[in-house]
Amino acid sequence: MGDVAADVARVRRRVETAARAADRDPATITLLAVSKYHPASAVRQALAAGCHDLGESYADEGVAKQAEVADATAVWHFIGPLQSNKTRLVAEHFDWVHSVDRLKIARRLSEQRPAERGPLPVCLQVNISGEASKSGADPAEVPELAAAVAELPGLTLRGLMALPARATDPEAQRRPFAALRGLRDELNARGLALDTLSMGMSGDLEAAIAEGATHVRVGTDIFGPRP
Repeated sequence: MGDVAADVARVRRRVETAARAADRDPATITLLAVSKYHPASAVRQALAAGCHDLGESYADEGVAKQAEVADATAVWHFIGPLQSNKTRLVAEHFDWVHSVDRLKIARRLSEQRPAERGPLPVCLQVNISGEASKSGADPAEVPELAAAVAELPGLTLRGLMALPARATDPEAQRRPFAALRGLRDELNARGLALDTLSMGMSGDLEAAIAEGATHVRVGTDIFGPRP
């Protein structure tokens, strides 16, 4: 693990540069520091550097870290595949979920969300590149899924998330992000009010921001390679 504060500052500069190149306000883009597999001590460094939105992919690991840094102000985003036996843990302990990909999971989150915490903000994960190895709903199924999730009382449907196939060419990187943005716009034309596009990571955040990302999820370029 290197200098987390310096790495946060470096990534923030990338976000600002990409936003201004796209004629966007950098303040409209949230940087999620993805801390999975990294210790709570690294999370504390990110928090000290002003990075208060944290992404975790494993419920147990995330909840354990929350306990270790409970004295700090943080917004915890669950971004990994979510199984039925972990929905209660996530509903009770996380502030956002980016990876809802089927109605069964959404219903369980809604039912298990503590009333005192208010509705849980969620994004639908879309398998925008059609990869068999990736989680996410098929784009053709998303309108029906979104309409159903939007009716659940314990959730607030905020937007869409994607983890596209890796690409190095900027134009190739932009295509799936543009497709996700188009799907979000289609849903809004149907009467939803989605304001979130969770897309872009260490290697492609510039392309994602060019296509309208509101949340970029960065792990390696902040915390270094996973242990």
